[in-house]
Amino acid sequence: MTHAYKELDVRPILRNGGEPFQAIMEAVQSLKPGEGLRLIATFKPEPLFRVMGQRGFSHEASEIGGGEWEVLFTPEAGGPADVAVSDDAVSAATWAEPVFHLDLTELDPPEPMARILSKTELMDPGEVLFALLSREPVFLMPELEKRGHQWVGNYDETGTAYRMLIRIGETQE
Repeated sequence: MTHAYKELDVRPILRNGGEPFQAIMEAVQSLKPGEGLRLIATFKPEPLFRVMGQRGFSHEASEIGGGEWEVLFTPEAGGPADVAVSDDAVSAATWAEPVFHLDLTELDPPEPMARILSKTELMDPGEVLFALLSREPVFLMPELEKRGHQWVGNYDETGTAYRMLIRIGETQE
């Protein structure tokens, strides 16, 4: 199967001392179903391989000269409906029913993240929160894991809303 690729050249961002992660995630969110991402960078972006793998993309990296790299991120079978999970998540099918349902689709970042983190502070271990967001919360995911919580998430069938279940972990001391 031949895939179309959206190109993102982050070399100017990197050369100016910037962090391209937000631009990369915005490009990923804008991909059409079945579309891949062609990333051009000043180094081999190995940490990104795991992040993109969790979002259902395989990668193929090639040095293009002068220490610069091209990486093709190709969507794997299943597309945007694939479920992303935190590293330590156990089967969400065994989780309790959500005690809170938050529709945060009308809010701009960072408000959805702030509201979710605030709500998790009020919850007991094992309780579950459901959140509906307008985009994939890429900065929220590692923060939840850092706090000992588990999460699963994916886009709805239309690809326009991101659904997330968050299971509260034991209190971190």
